[in-house]
Amino acid sequence: MLTAFARAFKTPDLRKKLLFTLGIIVLFRLGQHVPIPGIDYKNVQTCMDLAKGQQGLFGLVNMFSGGALLQITIFALGIMPYITASIILQLLTVVIPRLEALKKEGQTGQAKITQYTRYLTVALAILQGTGLVATARSGSLFQSCPVGSQIVRDDSIFTTAVMVITMTAGTALIMWLGELVTDRGIGNGMSILMFVSIAAGFPSAMWSIKQQGKIMGGWLEFGLVIVCGLAMVGLVVFVEQAQRRIPVQYAKRMIGRRSYGGTSTYIPMKVNQAGVIPVIFASSLLYIPALIVQFSQSKAGWANWISQNLVKGDHPIYITAYFLLIVFFAFFYVAISFNPEEVADNMKKYGGFIPGIRAGRPTAEYLSYVLNRITWPGALYLGLIALVPTVALVTLNANQNFPFGGTSILIIVGVGLETVKQIESQLQQRHYEGFLR
Repeated sequence: MLTAFARAFKTPDLRKKLLFTLGIIVLFRLGQHVPIPGIDYKNVQTCMDLAKGQQGLFGLVNMFSGGALLQITIFALGIMPYITASIILQLLTVVIPRLEALKKEGQTGQAKITQYTRYLTVALAILQGTGLVATARSGSLFQSCPVGSQIVRDDSIFTTAVMVITMTAGTALIMWLGELVTDRGIGNGMSILMFVSIAAGFPSAMWSIKQQGKIMGGWLEFGLVIVCGLAMVGLVVFVEQAQRRIPVQYAKRMIGRRSYGGTSTYIPMKVNQAGVIPVIFASSLLYIPALIVQFSQSKAGWANWISQNLVKGDHPIYITAYFLLIVFFAFFYVAISFNPEEVADNMKKYGGFIPGIRAGRPTAEYLSYVLNRITWPGALYLGLIALVPTVALVTLNANQNFPFGGTSILIIVGVGLETVKQIESQLQQRHYEGFLR
């Protein structure tokens, strides 16, 4: 693998792409440490020091922003508005016929959907930026900090507008940087920026585990986390690469004197067809009740029940609800993203069939049967991986933003595999040995 890296840097055009991508990553990380105007940076750092990794309800968004959210920098919103907009557009494609028609138009239609995604990203950034400013002004961003309500000293409309516009512009800049990496870098620009945001928090999280450890100066806990992380990475790589290949045969057709078709291929159906989206959906949905209680400041019975059962990550009710939501969203997302009837119609149109299965409706029913059977282990796998931070919280006394948590590991391994495959394909085009064998 090291030899392949050396050969990648020896190839002039591939070296330019790698160096360009590294330059964009440096700019991205620099922007995550530049505070926005109107923020008392000294008070922010005081509250960050008092929090000591206990990020509470905002831990998920802070992880995706590379720690920029709680520091309220120009990239505070991170890549989350774009992720949310992409998921919303993907869900609306199934509901709105116009979007479904654009999706079927190919590259032209996809370009229009991408443009809609950008507009929706900016709108969501304005909404989330306003919410972040209001949260910071009220002191809810750092509830246990004595100067938490003094982060935003100026309450004027002009200052608020400048802060929101700055964070929205930062989100738009992130989108542009991601597209630059996609066009002129090694590809997968937005995914690589997400990878960088999550990986940036690993060193500090690992060191905090070592400092909080009590056995052998914390080195035993540190070593256990490393071993656990490597085992999880191996498991995730194994499952993410696992797929059920359904054979497809295309009949021969004579057009004039030439014979077309007669080839054999397969439909790859991954065990984890939904990716990390069910975990994000479940985490976001479980944050909503706690956020309602936090902003309403209610003392009613329902508010107390939510505070006791749906806020702490190690509570049995929270664990059960989290697991069931992940399983539900796994089936839900697979159902809307993979249409067996459409696949069966396309196969029938081009003369393809599954050996032993009649074309048309029987093929669609067979694909649905296989999809349901293969989604169960994928959904259970996602639920178990996502519960790793909870196990760590109980056994290692770690915070809820455990470095080898399910969401972070799934994204890092998935993006890493995809990036390595892209570099490998470019190496193989030049007759070099790739990363994966």
